[in-house]
Amino acid sequence: MTVGDADVAYQVVGEGPIDLLLCYGLGSHVELLWDIPGLADFLGRLASFSRLILFDRRGTGASDPVALGLMPRWEEWTEDMVAVLDAVGSERAAIMALSDAAPIAILFAAMHPERVSALVLVNSTARYLHADDYSFGVSAEAVDALVNVMATTWGTAEWIQFASPEIQDPEFLRLAARCVRASATPRTAAAQYDYMLRILDVRHALPLVQAPTLAIHVKASSILPIEHGKYLARNIEGARLIELEGSNLRERAGYVDDVAEFLTGERPVVEIDRILTTILFTDIVGSTVRAASLGDREWHLFLDAHDRVVREQLRRFRGNEVNTTGDGFVASFDGPARAIRCARAIAEATKQLGIDLRIGLHTGECELRGDDLAGLAVHITARIGAQAASGEVLVSGTVKDLVIGSGIEFADRGSHELKGVPGSWALFAVGG
Repeated sequence: MTVGDADVAYQVVGEGPIDLLLCYGLGSHVELLWDIPGLADFLGRLASFSRLILFDRRGTGASDPVALGLMPRWEEWTEDMVAVLDAVGSERAAIMALSDAAPIAILFAAMHPERVSALVLVNSTARYLHADDYSFGVSAEAVDALVNVMATTWGTAEWIQFASPEIQDPEFLRLAARCVRASATPRTAAAQYDYMLRILDVRHALPLVQAPTLAIHVKASSILPIEHGKYLARNIEGARLIELEGSNLRERAGYVDDVAEFLTGERPVVEIDRILTTILFTDIVGSTVRAASLGDREWHLFLDAHDRVVREQLRRFRGNEVNTTGDGFVASFDGPARAIRCARAIAEATKQLGIDLRIGLHTGECELRGDDLAGLAVHITARIGAQAASGEVLVSGTVKDLVIGSGIEFADRGSHELKGVPGSWALFAVGG
């Protein structure tokens, strides 16, 4: 779609009863967002109750890049929103804006009240910079420092962790950094943030917002303190504020349910699917000592090699990677014998890299929550893995009984009390 002399990229997903325009902001790329673990689920959940409209504003993502000296200002970015809504035939939509996209969304809501049915502001602000009547804003020196960090780390895992310190998942960091790199160059990103942080002030527009408004803010944001969210809620008539624990939103995707309830009047029913599956836990023996001895750079290279080997064996044995734990993997299998053979292959392959693993296996009923697994069986597997010796694959009696006749040999390791798990558990080491 062409706006002025630039092409603006957009997508429409879902067929819900309301239109929802998502203003993701800097770091967006409408194609690559779907590749990031957790974000695809986030977008899918939004699309489950709406016709979700995604777009990249000019100067970001799949939309046309801009020269530094010709960077768009807020008027042009609101024009992008109008053009996208017109292109998809939406006369009136709810607007959901994250972080730096929020001031533009606020201005749009104030200028076009007839087109905005509701406004959701996530980790947002009306102004970044400190002022005499805005004491919790950041100083000019802090803006300089933040823009410099962005200019030097944009598109790297370091930037992702700077914005969301709790995120440690290497695969998430890799894919998120790739998306950020594709969204804008470091200089362009820094220039946009400098404009947003230093110039943009939409406090005057807050009393003009007529749409019902929900502000959502994490309490310990590393970039925007909770006071910014409280200010929005105080100054937009009738606005509601939801405060979330922690410092990043990825760990608290449940706030999508709050958004759904706010926009539709109904909270989504969480359907929990239960399956019987064999779970595998791996853990690097002595990882803390190894990390300290290698240093950060060598440790990351070490982990990359480990991850490649484990994922290759999961692929060979049709295992499903569920999660990573920093120095280990959680995977599931629809057959316990294949899970055992995969575990042995992982132990042997990592041994060739000089890496010793503890591996635990258990078969039990699990709850499916998106791409993740939950339930007591998951905790049991983790506890079994913790009991394994260096280089050992340790399984529960359930797994042993399920593979009778497979030719797999076991050595009895006795009964164990598993921390936090009731009863006594018979454990067996895989032979061979």
